[in-house]
Amino acid sequence: MRHARYLIGAVAACTVVSGTAAPAFAADSDSASAAENYVALGDSYASGTGTREYFEDSGSCLRSPKAYPQLWADSHGVAGFEFAACSGAVTDDVNADQLGSLSADTTLVTISIGGNDIGFVNVITSCVAGTDEGCDNAVNDASEKARNELPAKLDTTYANIRSAAPNAEVVVVGYPKINEMGDCGIPFYSEYKRQRINEGADELASVISERASAAGFSFADPRSAFEGHGVCASDEWINGPSNPIQESFHPDVDGHANAYLPTLNSVTG
Repeated sequence: MRHARYLIGAVAACTVVSGTAAPAFAADSDSASAAENYVALGDSYASGTGTREYFEDSGSCLRSPKAYPQLWADSHGVAGFEFAACSGAVTDDVNADQLGSLSADTTLVTISIGGNDIGFVNVITSCVAGTDEGCDNAVNDASEKARNELPAKLDTTYANIRSAAPNAEVVVVGYPKINEMGDCGIPFYSEYKRQRINEGADELASVISERASAAGFSFADPRSAFEGHGVCASDEWINGPSNPIQESFHPDVDGHANAYLPTLNSVTG
């Protein structure tokens, strides 16, 4: 693995900044049955940060032609596609900058959001570069925010989505567990730290799933699809510390094509 040389830079990269949603991209319609008008909302896990290939005019939002929303749109020959997801987004950014892509004509919405709201960036930073105690504190803080602060933010965001797209099927797409256990080439990144990060990811998934269900939305859970392919696996679909540093701890091209896309397809058909 080439993890070690990028460790410090990757930790610095975790201080991401959300940008205003750039103009959306339309997918070609390739059949008369292409009925879906699809809008993809969310953060870096939806925009495709980590795939190393981005639309030139997406700027700091880092929207990728290899991201699962674009792959889904391309493979389903949709009538229209608006790619509004943006790296670094929190729920407030979705509400302020992304919901304008929705309308009564929207028939499908996907959204991946919540990780930045609870400070999961700080979890990664603290656990990769810090002590076991610092990792514990970061995971505990993020889990507390997930339980006590995130539900209301998700409820508001989901209600706003339903109001802006009253006729759409809405699929909330979750986050994978980041890590695998066993030998790993990242200095100081012990199994204990990796397990604690995964426990935080499970807590986040539980909250997101519950709030999606309460809103009447479907939940697409990618954790089982990524199993065996996290950071420290022999066949990683999630980047470890990487160069460029912005790619770190995000799904790569294989993660979007082999895990996220099948997970979404299992819900939408």
